[in-house]
Amino acid sequence: MVTLSMLWLPIVVSALVVFFASFLVWAVLPIHKKDWGRISDEDAVVAALRKSGISRGQYVFPFAEPSEFKNPEVKQKLEEGPLGMLVVGHNGVPNMAKSMVQSFAHNLVIGVLVAYLAAHSLSAGAHYLAVFRIVGTAAILGYAGANAMYAIWFHRTWSSIAKETLDGVMYGLLTAGVFGWLWPPS
Repeated sequence: MVTLSMLWLPIVVSALVVFFASFLVWAVLPIHKKDWGRISDEDAVVAALRKSGISRGQYVFPFAEPSEFKNPEVKQKLEEGPLGMLVVGHNGVPNMAKSMVQSFAHNLVIGVLVAYLAAHSLSAGAHYLAVFRIVGTAAILGYAGANAMYAIWFHRTWSSIAKETLDGVMYGLLTAGVFGWLWPPS
């Protein structure tokens, strides 16, 4: 029997491996460089947002409750567009340290959940490929499973979602490799 406490090393090592892989993908390689674009006349748009008193949060525009969709004025606004979703963060320089800690914590959570599943599915001394298959499937679901919903419901581009899903597959395979390598012997 494999316990969760026996898997602390693959949990931590896989979280570190994925953390550094993520850094390479997002900060070094040009893969995601064009996923986010600049708004034309950015200064005017930012000035209008500032004037509106907008604060941190998630917004949709033009805003309408579903019950208002048949209202002619609302319908006209929606048809004229633009339709959009806006995420507004805190003012100031982004706190990269905080985001990096949260990212690593996210990797740890996925590692713990994957370890929980693997501990209940595999025995000590399980073959590398058996560990790789179970852990890889669960980790890919953890890192990439919900990405398509961001394109379906939140209008993210399919190209950016495809790249992020491929990132998630890579992170899942790296996690599987670490667990297979460090799986407890019988």
